[in-house]
Amino acid sequence: MPSKINLKKFQPKCRVGAHVSSAGDVAMTPLRAQELRCECFQFFSRPPQGGPAKPIDKKMADLFISRCQDLKMEAYIHAPYYINLASANNRIYYGSISVIKEELARGSQLGVKYLMTHLGSAKELGDKEGIKKTIKGIGEILKGYKGNCEFLIEMAAGSGSIMGDTFEEIGSIVNSKELKKYNIGICFDTCHGFASGYDLRDEKVVKKTFLQFDKILGIKRLKLIHANDSMTELNSKKDRHEHIGEGKIGLAGFKAIVKLACKQKINLILETQHDEKFENDLKILKRLRK
Repeated sequence: MPSKINLKKFQPKCRVGAHVSSAGDVAMTPLRAQELRCECFQFFSRPPQGGPAKPIDKKMADLFISRCQDLKMEAYIHAPYYINLASANNRIYYGSISVIKEELARGSQLGVKYLMTHLGSAKELGDKEGIKKTIKGIGEILKGYKGNCEFLIEMAAGSGSIMGDTFEEIGSIVNSKELKKYNIGICFDTCHGFASGYDLRDEKVVKKTFLQFDKILGIKRLKLIHANDSMTELNSKKDRHEHIGEGKIGLAGFKAIVKLACKQKINLILETQHDEKFENDLKILKRLRK
């Protein structure tokens, strides 16, 4: 097992971390992140495919917070995969709203900085009605919310009628008259963006992509980057994560992405498979940061 890393005096311009298991006891998650040599981390606070959330008591929350503070680590929650704020099925729709509200409350209880979620699919409603319903749903989530965990929209990979697969579509949601006051942040997933047609293979196209992001959304909305290479080609509309430098984005692209992240002081989270190559993914991103 890798040796532990002491982050108490470590102040990089952007930190590198990964999605970490919270199985059994959420208070163990910061320690698991440290063992992996993460500088920040992401986790599920409830089963991602469905099922009840394990209660978080004060003792567990206090231990989680104290461990994050001691290790100087930011933590982020990824919402479960079944969220659909554009569903024609009201059971799914209102259930999604309820779960996101609960996750924001749990994130605030744990001192987590961000909660990110996919928006879902509008295949029954169509894009226009799906956007309207998504806006209404997010409004219901954020209405009266006083917690400290910030709600983020994660960019989607663009297959079918998935919501949030273009800067323009995300812009139509976050800049709507109903939601503009909330100044909603964005989590940009490199694999998803690439699959949706945003080129990231070298510094020139990375600059072009994020100039477009800035023009449509504003670069200040970019709060977190999921750093994943892509198994599939540009504009494939397929969400297939690959290890850093082994996919279609490549090392030149990630060098430019890390450079941008450091400039904007945005942390990077790996979501690649935890196999024998995973440790090298972290090393590559840290090396590119130099």
